[in-house]
Amino acid sequence: MKIGFDAKRAFLNASGLGNYSRNTINALHQYNAEHQLILFTPEIKNELFSNHGQFEVVSPQNRIFKIYSSFWRNFMVSRELKSREIDIFHGLSNELPKGIHKTEIPSVVTIHDLIFIRFPEFYKTIDRNIYFSKVKYACSSAQKIIAISEQTRDDIIRFFHVDSNKIEVVYQSVSPVFFERVNSENLRSKYNLKKQFILSVGTHEPRKNQLSLLKAIKAEKLDIQVVFVGKHTSYTKKLNRFISENKMDGQVNFLNGISENDLAGLYRLATLSVYISFFEGFGLPVIESMAGGCPVITSNVSCLPETAGRAAVLCAPNDINELGRQIKSILENETIRNVLVEKGLERAKIFHPEHFSNKMISLYNEILF
Repeated sequence: MKIGFDAKRAFLNASGLGNYSRNTINALHQYNAEHQLILFTPEIKNELFSNHGQFEVVSPQNRIFKIYSSFWRNFMVSRELKSREIDIFHGLSNELPKGIHKTEIPSVVTIHDLIFIRFPEFYKTIDRNIYFSKVKYACSSAQKIIAISEQTRDDIIRFFHVDSNKIEVVYQSVSPVFFERVNSENLRSKYNLKKQFILSVGTHEPRKNQLSLLKAIKAEKLDIQVVFVGKHTSYTKKLNRFISENKMDGQVNFLNGISENDLAGLYRLATLSVYISFFEGFGLPVIESMAGGCPVITSNVSCLPETAGRAAVLCAPNDINELGRQIKSILENETIRNVLVEKGLERAKIFHPEHFSNKMISLYNEILF
């Protein structure tokens, strides 16, 4: 089978859609290597997708299209698919190239979330309109829609009135590196880590709700290091302001741009992982934590209870006092931590890349044959 992918995010996005794209492509390559994977991207960058040399990569060659690479991705890729005799095309990040519905090439699109509809205040009007148009076209053109959670599936039906039979829920995979059991003690000196610390992974933004973690620790007067891993934004200033006002400067570390191997090592070293977001399409750090043997506290809203199963402690994201009490309870009770670790390791098996890869190939075959 010759499978084409919209691989823009694999090359250009460090987290979120980028992780999903890289994990999908690498899982299929590792566990179903008999199939040919062809990656379409408007730009090639080595930093995030260092092993892309293992695949056939198609990018604009014409000087004009290199300059207007977004136009190439949206309007020219459909022609490339026909000329390269692609059997099936997978849009990995909420969209498909324009005109694909006019070709005879079957297509699949993964819809991650519809946060731009649920929380419009986080987006500019023009961006919301563009996202809506792209998702609408993808949902109408694709033979099959992959939703990464039941939450996203329900939102697709609700907001785009898609027939439920057209949607398949396929949980995304976790990179194999998070399942490895290697010694990561060298990271303590590299990142100035204390013996015990709380890890919080995700881009700094109000929806991710990192400020509630700091408030909960302050409310319980907990003397525990907090390590934030994620892209800095204007919200980071708000976090720093709280840290400064509450004299927590020596208690909080901010890390950004670390390697996937180092992130996996942080999960292995952390005493607790806290992911207390208000809304997610999936919540990948929850499963990465579990795969790494780290106990998890996450939110009791959106898809996060679905992602965590019964392997995490759930807490209302806006209940500071409850969050603080739960953190304190887990930090002080090794038995609770061990139970959460055991449950988490079992839960993470569902998200292993081999399981995911086989599911994807089965779905492609179902469409083609």
